Amino acid sequence: MAQTKRVIKKYPNRRLYDTEISSYITLEEVRQLVLDNEDFEVRDAKSGEDLTRSVLLQIISEHEDKGQPMLSPQLLSQIIRFYGDSLQGFMGPYLERSLQVFLDQQTQFRSQLNNLMGQTPWNTLNDLTERNMAAFQAMQRGLMDTAAKVMPTPPPTSTRSGKKSG
Repeated sequence: MAQTKRVIKKYPNRRLYDTEISSYITLEEVRQLVLDNEDFEVRDAKSGEDLTRSVLLQIISEHEDKGQPMLSPQLLSQIIRFYGDSLQGFMGPYLERSLQVFLDQQTQFRSQLNNLMGQTPWNTLNDLTERNMAAFQAMQRGLMDTAAKVMPTPPPTSTRSGKKSG
């Protein structure tokens, strides 16, 4: 069964209506769709025009205004300079590929870090404790084996049966 894109209608009052759940949603909920890798598009309720890019840019703009911005004025200025440039058509695909390479490297780094550190610091400490205990037990066995080889074995104690001493 082919999966269709989730359609969100944008009305003139700037409200967003999610046709899949038959409910109005906020920009933050649209952002969550992005984070959840949902395939969706935003359409003008009257004209049917695709408004997905403008809504996504609005989400970016709101998040750039909060907290620590990700896009510096220099980066934004450089992007603006590419509009109308002969290389404008190459810029979008280049940025997409660059970001994908970054995401792939980030995933690989996290995987390597998790392999090195385990899921939590407690896992690392538990592994270290288990290795130390195993080494201590091996050392004890080695000492016991060495002691058994070095120390003479006592002769077996035997009593002669049938003979009385005295």
